[in-house]
Amino acid sequence: MKRFLSIFATAFALMLAAVFPSAAEVSEAPDIGTVRQAAVSADSVAASGTDTVADAGGLPLSGPPVQSPDSTAAPQEAPAGNGSLSPSAIEDDIFYDAQDSIVLIGSTTAILYGDAHVKYQNMDLRADYIRLRLDSNTVYATGSIDSTGAMVGIPVFSEGSQSFESKAMRYNFETKKGFIYGTVTEQGEGYVTSDKTKKTDEDIYCLQGGKYTTCDNHDHPHFYLALTKAKMKQGKYIVSGPAYMVVEDIPVPLALPFGYFPMTKSYQSGIILPTFGEESSRGFYAEGFGYYFAINDYIDMALTADVYTKGSWSLMLASSYKWRYKFSGSLNLSFVRNVYGTPNTPDYRASTDFRVLWSHTQDSKMSPNTTFSASVNFSTSSYDQNNVDSYYNPAQLSQNTKSSTITLTQKLGDSPFTLSASMYLNQRTSDSTINLQLPSVVLNMSRVYPFKRKKRSGSEKWYEKIALNYTFNLGNSITTKESQFADMNFLRDWKNGMEHDLPISASFTLFKYLNLNVNMSNNLKWYFRRVNQHWEGAYDGAVVADTTYGFYNIYDFSGSVSMSTTLYGFYTLKSKNKNKKLPVFRHKMMPSVSFSAAPDFGTGAWGYWDSYMRPDQNGVMHEVWYDHYTGGIYGGSPSRGAQGILSFSLSNNLEMKYWAKNDTTGKPKKISIIDNLSLSSGYNFIADSLNWQNINMNVRFKIWDQFSMNVNFVFDPYTYQLNEFGSPTRVDVTQWEKNMVPGRLQSVSTSFGYTFNNDTFKKKKGKTTASSGQDPKARSSQLEETLDDVAPLELMTAKDRRLARYTAADKDYKEFKIPWSLSLNYSIRYAYSDFNYEQMEYNRKLTHNLSLSGNISFTDTWNLSVSAYYDITNNSWSYVNCTLTKDLHCWQMSCSFVPIGRYATYNFAISVKASILRDLKYEKQSEAAARVNWF
Repeated sequence: MKRFLSIFATAFALMLAAVFPSAAEVSEAPDIGTVRQAAVSADSVAASGTDTVADAGGLPLSGPPVQSPDSTAAPQEAPAGNGSLSPSAIEDDIFYDAQDSIVLIGSTTAILYGDAHVKYQNMDLRADYIRLRLDSNTVYATGSIDSTGAMVGIPVFSEGSQSFESKAMRYNFETKKGFIYGTVTEQGEGYVTSDKTKKTDEDIYCLQGGKYTTCDNHDHPHFYLALTKAKMKQGKYIVSGPAYMVVEDIPVPLALPFGYFPMTKSYQSGIILPTFGEESSRGFYAEGFGYYFAINDYIDMALTADVYTKGSWSLMLASSYKWRYKFSGSLNLSFVRNVYGTPNTPDYRASTDFRVLWSHTQDSKMSPNTTFSASVNFSTSSYDQNNVDSYYNPAQLSQNTKSSTITLTQKLGDSPFTLSASMYLNQRTSDSTINLQLPSVVLNMSRVYPFKRKKRSGSEKWYEKIALNYTFNLGNSITTKESQFADMNFLRDWKNGMEHDLPISASFTLFKYLNLNVNMSNNLKWYFRRVNQHWEGAYDGAVVADTTYGFYNIYDFSGSVSMSTTLYGFYTLKSKNKNKKLPVFRHKMMPSVSFSAAPDFGTGAWGYWDSYMRPDQNGVMHEVWYDHYTGGIYGGSPSRGAQGILSFSLSNNLEMKYWAKNDTTGKPKKISIIDNLSLSSGYNFIADSLNWQNINMNVRFKIWDQFSMNVNFVFDPYTYQLNEFGSPTRVDVTQWEKNMVPGRLQSVSTSFGYTFNNDTFKKKKGKTTASSGQDPKARSSQLEETLDDVAPLELMTAKDRRLARYTAADKDYKEFKIPWSLSLNYSIRYAYSDFNYEQMEYNRKLTHNLSLSGNISFTDTWNLSVSAYYDITNNSWSYVNCTLTKDLHCWQMSCSFVPIGRYATYNFAISVKASILRDLKYEKQSEAAARVNWF
């Protein structure tokens, strides 16, 4: 019996060894599409004895039937869990684990089933089925088909930093070569798939039937480049032979004789390929050709150029830099030469424009005491008008002013002083006027209390409340046209000077309710030139100005005292029902009175003002006063005439507190009826005429929550007459004396804006629901509660019942929602315009404008945005821009058009989202630059 058992065991072992043929027997990869799961239970093994892992044709994967694993087998025959094999041909141990496995004693084959894992050195392989052969140093892996027919447990291979997925693969440990079928790997911004891949080196792959796409639906991409033959270096590049484009499985007539796709994760220097096309006014073009410089990890730079066949060209430089915890910024330079028409013809014109954009920000961690910042936006006035891209940018196209600032600030240790040096450049593009301040130096001292005791004992003394500030300014500026800037003379045309400002103030509280503020201002200007004027000729002559250069002081000082307080008044409505709570009104009044005084700086003792004699039409001479320092960089001389002005103002606020009828909490609610109603004016006691100041009124009130209107009124208390030279002049005759009114409306203005969106009316809906007896918070739990549990039917409105039925019946469906927003901005002004010589009053003119911008998302992928400016005064649209966008998953489409105005045009573009294929696009634009981009 023992001999018989020995013979039977030997025969059984030989039979098992025959199941696994050598690597030479397998020449072609199986069809992985229908591989069935091979793991079965021990009972099925006992019943049938064998099982197979079949391919699509129902044939074994490799030779005779494979015996299914026995999860109950003895450990020495089928070790479960982790194990290791290390024959002499393998340099290191091979670690593996799986849910079930078979390892034959005396054989070099192991079969792993279910969540199988093999690791060798830096190679890691996971799959649902793995066959390991140590005699040939190979491993074969594939997935399996579940009960739904889907492939599960597909191989995931990684080696070092490389990783990819596949449907099946065969790999040699020793040579590190192999075949991969149905490869999917992510490279940079795109995905590479192939029907068959040969791994020839550690990171070199040869692809057959390859596809490159940036669509993350890589199993069935919306588009791809079909690569007939390609070679890929993992994480570096893909080089292909002939390639053509396929969209939605339909080949399109767009082919390439070869292709190169960089896959580096870090940026590198390289050539920037141009975009080719045609424009009717400037001819054929090649745009964006240049070179990108990856200088280091802190800074990069790109140089590009545009060339047109009719003579136009441009150069651009773009650079960005960043040093973490130090600073960051960007620089863009553009130089454009535009040529339109044919030389020596009436329609020929040429322009030269440039633009400088520079932004620099310093991190606060770099230096707590020193700060450098820059924000530069400067261009020639015609740059935006000749730039087609600005037509679709409302903010850029309507921008009439530009400003640039460069500032270096230094805090001087622990002192209260801060020193800053700046450059300011303001530009008005409508008439090409520029204002440059270079340099502008400011030394500022923060507020200090010089008489405050370091160690205070007892109450604070009155003199300890005295505070002072100090500011020193040094400036040099010029205002001129762009074309005339180079011809300006520094001594004659530039304005320069210095200014010292020393305000002194103190605040006190009198009798607990009165606030007393005392202020004294001291201002000293240093100028280096002085203007003297005289009249030459008769009535139609002219003023002649003579400039003298030297060092001149202009000192100005004044003092003021102000007092203010706050008064409250309450008023309650009366009712016969004592239990009924009626509204309560609160009136808040804030009166303020101030007196300011200043000497007459127009006297000859100061030397700031002078006069000359000018004849009128009848030859009678009249005295005309002028300021020697008018137009100075820090303003001219202080005004003529002594001042002793008593100013007064009164501000009012009215609020109401009430109790809602259906409110059971007993807590009152507050609303503001008038946020502010203020009146202010003043009277100059020392002036010999025109003592009253203008009357100012301000009204601010809420229309509804989070929206208020602010209206400003200015009333002129005096009338007008013509002076000896025929010009309208204010005279010392009040409107009350002439028209029995305190003042004539000089101007009224207001502006407001509001944004409406999906959430604008949600709060109102929530209040309606609460008042109907339903807790607003219950909406979140309606999906899990029945209709009766939410609220009694008799307490619910018809709308609430429909909503409850909808959410109860269709809780698995997403609620339909269209996000939208609409922003409105309105401004209106009614003010003095031209003078009416018949009525001896100024005519008033109404000007008002409306701007709006809206955005609506019809679906998750469709979006429409509109921006417009409407001139109500002239009853015309000054600008309208509409943009329609569509998210096409891996593509994007946009259509912009300006339907009216001098910039009426349109632009259509469809392109790939990924930047690596940014030139894969189609664009169509109308003239101002009628152009068709080929690709």
